[in-house]
Amino acid sequence: MSVGLHLTAYNGRDDGLFRAAIMDSGGPLFSSAQSRSLQPQYNNITQQTGCAASADTLPCLRSLPFEQLNSVINTTGLSGAFGPRIDNDLIYTHSSIQLSENRFVHVPIIIGTNSDEGTSFSPRQINTTDDFKDALIASRIPPNFAEQLLRVYPDNSSSNVLQNLPPEYRPGPPFGAHYRQVATYFGDSTFIAGRRLTTETWATAGLPAYSYRFNAIPAGYTQEQGATHFVEVAFAMLSLDGIGYAPVRLPPFQGKPKSYRDLARLMCGDFVSFTATRDPNSWRSETAIYGTPVWPPYDLGNPVNFVYDANVTSCVEADTWRAEGISLINAHNLDVYDR
Repeated sequence: MSVGLHLTAYNGRDDGLFRAAIMDSGGPLFSSAQSRSLQPQYNNITQQTGCAASADTLPCLRSLPFEQLNSVINTTGLSGAFGPRIDNDLIYTHSSIQLSENRFVHVPIIIGTNSDEGTSFSPRQINTTDDFKDALIASRIPPNFAEQLLRVYPDNSSSNVLQNLPPEYRPGPPFGAHYRQVATYFGDSTFIAGRRLTTETWATAGLPAYSYRFNAIPAGYTQEQGATHFVEVAFAMLSLDGIGYAPVRLPPFQGKPKSYRDLARLMCGDFVSFTATRDPNSWRSETAIYGTPVWPPYDLGNPVNFVYDANVTSCVEADTWRAEGISLINAHNLDVYDR
């Protein structure tokens, strides 16, 4: 499993073996480094909680009230720092090596990402190309590789994310003039490149892989956030009442047209159909109301995504966009991204 994996479904049989998996905003390629030490982050926690002076810091942390420890962990700079690390046991090598050596569970999969995943992971206030380069280096990208990324992720590209906004639109504060350029790269490097690598790996192994791109913006999200990370979950889980969202967020379908609820029924139906039959299409002929095209499995000769959309009819698209940038990221998963 990987960080960012929201849903894992399997069709169990009496033998107890996995028969299918659904991977949502994540996949077998880890989204973070796997061998870098987390000792500095641990030391930071012990210092902020007052446990650094203890003879044994771990029992000290365990004895803290939940509210105190939770507050420290959620402090800026610590939240999200705890990704899986290679321990030569549960995680015994880099995920990119496992994929390249065909060492993964060979079952059919659905895997997908959202159009604008990167808006949840991008630094803000990036107003120049130099700002972007500095942000790349701050994320542990070597300077010479950062220059390569700037070439394949140019500013004001027609393939940059947030296609819901006018092409010439540049967000102001707190986002920054180069926000769309930066969010495009961070979305690809965090999840989207891994999604494409996974589907290519499954297809090479002769395994069915159904790839999707989610492209609807639910209630409570701005146009600058777009179809960002996690917004598909309410649709995939058919959470039409949005239980648990308020008061932190608006319920996803509040004030939205019927097409949003239809999209949720389609997506959830596809996922249930796949879990039961290993084919997301098998239920659609019985539900003529949706009238959606067949969702073909990934094919290296004709790679496609099924696009889940609520503002236009869901469709099938060629999965060839941003090929140069995504290929560059995937070519350096091990030596640059340490995964």
